[in-house]
Amino acid sequence: MSYQLQGSILEVCDCNVLCPCCLGENADNGACCAAIAHHFDSGTIDDVDVSGLTVAVATFIPGNILLGNWQVVLFIDERATDAQFEALSSVYRGERGGPLGDFAHLYGKIVSIERAPITFELQGGKGKLDIRGDIHAEMEPYWNASGAPAILLGNTTATTPCSPAIVSKASAYRMKNAGLKIDISLSGHNATQGHFRFHA
Repeated sequence: MSYQLQGSILEVCDCNVLCPCCLGENADNGACCAAIAHHFDSGTIDDVDVSGLTVAVATFIPGNILLGNWQVVLFIDERATDAQFEALSSVYRGERGGPLGDFAHLYGKIVSIERAPITFELQGGKGKLDIRGDIHAEMEPYWNASGAPAILLGNTTATTPCSPAIVSKASAYRMKNAGLKIDISLSGHNATQGHFRFHA
């Protein structure tokens, strides 16, 4: 049982910029409401090709990120076949180990695993994520003096293995999920972009 997944990440939460969770510190609000999406430019799980699909994770983190007990809803691209859905579900449940298994060890409960239409766009440094209209985020990086995006290197709890995290701000962030008991609509909060390479 193995997987090779490579692509882009969009992440947003209700912490201020820069989110202290990325350094293993306590969330700004005592808890953190976050959405993380992985779009697979290329990917295989055993012999199942998942290239072109997207998986998103909506989370309520009740305290310090490293203490676990995250409450999680997994959204799997509605275009996935049954075989792709089952393969991706097993990876994100942590059953196949690797870096996504490490994340799954922090889950206290997976509230649900659902098919959903997921919009994932990265264009000119700007990112847009939408999951069924219930989760929506628009973000843009901070730019340095040379016109390149600002990056964070070597952070403790990196969600962008194999690449720097691009420090961003969400001009809009909406999350409404009954299972997680979350209903927020914010502007000007933390966001992250980057690339990943997961394998196990």
